[in-house]
Amino acid sequence: MTHRALIQAATQTLIDHADELTQLDRAIGDGDHGLNMRRGAQAIQARLDELADVSLNEALRAMGMTCMSSIGGSSGPVFGTFLVTLGKELPAQPGPADLARAVDLGVKALTRLGKAEVGQKTLLDVLDPVRRVLETGGADLVARVRECALASATATAQIEATRGRASFLGERALGHVDPGSRSMALIIGAICDTL
Repeated sequence: MTHRALIQAATQTLIDHADELTQLDRAIGDGDHGLNMRRGAQAIQARLDELADVSLNEALRAMGMTCMSSIGGSSGPVFGTFLVTLGKELPAQPGPADLARAVDLGVKALTRLGKAEVGQKTLLDVLDPVRRVLETGGADLVARVRECALASATATAQIEATRGRASFLGERALGHVDPGSRSMALIIGAICDTL
């Protein structure tokens, strides 16, 4: 399995779900999340040959920088910072414990960046539960990570938003899935399906 296949799967799922992500963002944001994520995914796909020829760590850092330069709004710095952190922290051949540690450091970097915390209806509400599953290791880990990511994104509908644009809606944001959380779950799901 090459990282090229993982990058292709992750970016294509964002492109394929751009309309869904836009609809989610129209309900509680400014309605451009899907378009922004598609733009970033297409920018990464345009560099796929180049990314396939470098190490996973270099590819993650390059994708992070591409996100920062091509994705509008807060999503560019958020997804970019997370990818750059993974690129810095993962060993060349990561195992589940390495992934858990890198995700934890990514969550901490995003907390510093956006002053958000777990439980505030952000993509941290997907990343932190996924980190905990990775820490457990064991049988069927890939399937459990996939299920955790998708279920955690869905569960953001029951969290009151206290950070980001959705926080302006107060209780009216309840019942709506956080678009960034859904994007992160789609990426993780696509990676798991490709492994």
